[in-house]
Amino acid sequence: MPVQTSIQLFTVRESLEADLNGTLAELAERGFSAAEPYDFVRRASTLASALKANGIAAPTGHAFLASTSFVNPDGSGTSSPVPSPDAVFDAADVLGMTTVIDPYTEPARWQTLEQIADIARLLNIAAEIGAARGIRVGYHNHAHELESTFQGRTGLEALSDLLDERVVLEVDLYWVARAGVDSPTLLRALGDRVVAVHVKDGTLDGAAISAYPPEDQVPAGQGVVPLREAIAAATALEVAIVEFDHYRGDLFEALETSRNFLDGLQVDDKVLTR
Repeated sequence: MPVQTSIQLFTVRESLEADLNGTLAELAERGFSAAEPYDFVRRASTLASALKANGIAAPTGHAFLASTSFVNPDGSGTSSPVPSPDAVFDAADVLGMTTVIDPYTEPARWQTLEQIADIARLLNIAAEIGAARGIRVGYHNHAHELESTFQGRTGLEALSDLLDERVVLEVDLYWVARAGVDSPTLLRALGDRVVAVHVKDGTLDGAAISAYPPEDQVPAGQGVVPLREAIAAATALEVAIVEFDHYRGDLFEALETSRNFLDGLQVDDKVLTR
């Protein structure tokens, strides 16, 4: 089963804001033919043109669907409103995107099963709207969805139980490891709902992960996150997305190293392709 290799554009956010076309051209030069945009509603047409010019597709993207206001990457909330689901799906149409994934929700909303049920309700509503447009809805985790547990099961598993069958999951393998959860076991439990993974590696050194963004992330295959085993456990995987939250070295070299790791990876019946 071919699995497409992609890149989450949040990885190159500073370069992207400074030079959109030049950054995408560099990613294409490094071998990426698919990307996962973030914050794409405000610049859908411009981004779509630049992606097309550089031969890069955008099968998936990140946009808030279960929050009314923007949530910072460190999990803190804001008062800035997010676009409506209809606006998100309009922009996704422009980009040729077929799956829109909610990037995360505030950690404070994962303290009770009732809160998780409300997140599921909102994702299910978005999925109904998206289905009429031919667009799937998904959810992407950070660590807090795994750190919250209920009767021995993670919050992410509790969420999965409550989701409409049309809602998919994108599991971030680094954040699963940061939460102290075994990702192959988790992926087997979540089953065919997992169609995407964020391929992100790290040393998980205690001193380096104490703040956001974490300082321990390394190119795929050079850390301790069980990437190969996790990918093998993902029974319905469609896309593997390279991402760094932060990297001190040559970022584009690290991205190409990660892509090479994935492109050379054959796991069970999965063949990863560009």
